[in-house]
Amino acid sequence: MERIDFFYEEGTLEICTLVNKPTNKFTKLGPYLYGIFSFHNDKVRFPGRLTDRIIRDEEELRLDDLEGRRVVPRFRRRHAVDASGIIPTISLTFSFADEYYPYQEYKIVKPSKEYEKPGIVGYGVYSSKFRIREGRIERAVPFLDEDAITAAVEAGKIALIHSGVDHRLIGKVYVGSESNPYAVKPIASKVAQVLKLGEEYQAEGIQCVDAIDTEFACKAATSMFKDAASLVYYPDSEESYAMVIGADNSQSAPRDEPGGELDLFVGYGGAAFIFGMHDVIAQFEGWVSTTSDTPDFWRRDTQPYPSHGGRFTGKPAYFKHVTKTVKKLMERLKLEPRDINYFVAHQPNAAFPTRVAKDLGFKEEQFLPGLQVAKFGNTYSGCSPIGLAAVLDIAKPNDRILVASYGSGAGSDAYSFVTTSQLMDKRPRQKFTVRYQAENKFIDYVDYATYRRIKQGMHAT
Repeated sequence: MERIDFFYEEGTLEICTLVNKPTNKFTKLGPYLYGIFSFHNDKVRFPGRLTDRIIRDEEELRLDDLEGRRVVPRFRRRHAVDASGIIPTISLTFSFADEYYPYQEYKIVKPSKEYEKPGIVGYGVYSSKFRIREGRIERAVPFLDEDAITAAVEAGKIALIHSGVDHRLIGKVYVGSESNPYAVKPIASKVAQVLKLGEEYQAEGIQCVDAIDTEFACKAATSMFKDAASLVYYPDSEESYAMVIGADNSQSAPRDEPGGELDLFVGYGGAAFIFGMHDVIAQFEGWVSTTSDTPDFWRRDTQPYPSHGGRFTGKPAYFKHVTKTVKKLMERLKLEPRDINYFVAHQPNAAFPTRVAKDLGFKEEQFLPGLQVAKFGNTYSGCSPIGLAAVLDIAKPNDRILVASYGSGAGSDAYSFVTTSQLMDKRPRQKFTVRYQAENKFIDYVDYATYRRIKQGMHAT
């Protein structure tokens, strides 16, 4: 019997019903839509739940208007579990393709050119359609059935679609996150299995791929850029491609608790990058990393939320490390600010990256395109990667991009990339751009109480 993966396909909501009073494990979802979804011209039908919709009390829902619309399969957390249990996930969940999450065909493309240096061959960004807006900043909020794993899987899926790379050729996947739903269990293994990375041994249910989670606060993903590039560049390596993902449901205490000041900035989302030697859209030019044992931000094992050291956070931590790393990289590559088209810095808020960019001599036209914190919030491990993706969305061939991450504890990575003509060739494959996600008309704004409830997912009481 032939196995068919519907995860990259588009289906139709044939018929649906509103579940007004969920029972048992679905109680925390609140009212939701359940239906029959068809694929392959109605030859295959699935029962499933429609996600990414808050059914509000005052809403007049006409089910006839929903039936017949196109849907995209989604990968989501299934329901709340006891503290000792495994968190179940499910792919039989769907979102409307014309509401925020567009269908994009995954078409594997045969590589046409090998480059002398490794680089990015594809990328993807994922953030939810829900936002909280306070003052001048909007922050992305995960739906009840989303977590860091969801963002990692979705970003990786979009990166595969954009790159055209055969998922079976991904030899290693790194996932950097501060908000793994598990204290002991990797995100990367789930990403590898859902996206079918590496050769698949169907009988045993095993993927032949190295999957590993990484930690270093907000630079947990960017630290792996150089490792991924080195792996695919090594002449005796059998790995053609490596994927790096940074994804977080950024943690913070509620506003009325100690450490609650972080609650003004944290967001949700992730970005994935595929590195290789073929059909490269942005080549590595160089990198520098720095580190020190600076106690600016931490979460002890038994604590539910992170804390930060206040006076250690700015000058002795973020500014010292980012400034030193960027200056060292520019010195090593003999670059001046005028030689760089775009500068992207880690963005815990809007003020820090703006100040560090100006102090380093960059102008607004160089750093504003990558400054995304006011649209998604501080997405921790996904933060500077989302800024890099926003720049790749608009850059032209032969542009130089300098990206500098920062991770508490503390350290910084700075990279210089130079874009190629392949960037323009692949751009039509990227519908779900950073701007699309930031300005989509289906963004759903929630109040603070709803934000806190869905921020904590289905485990919230």
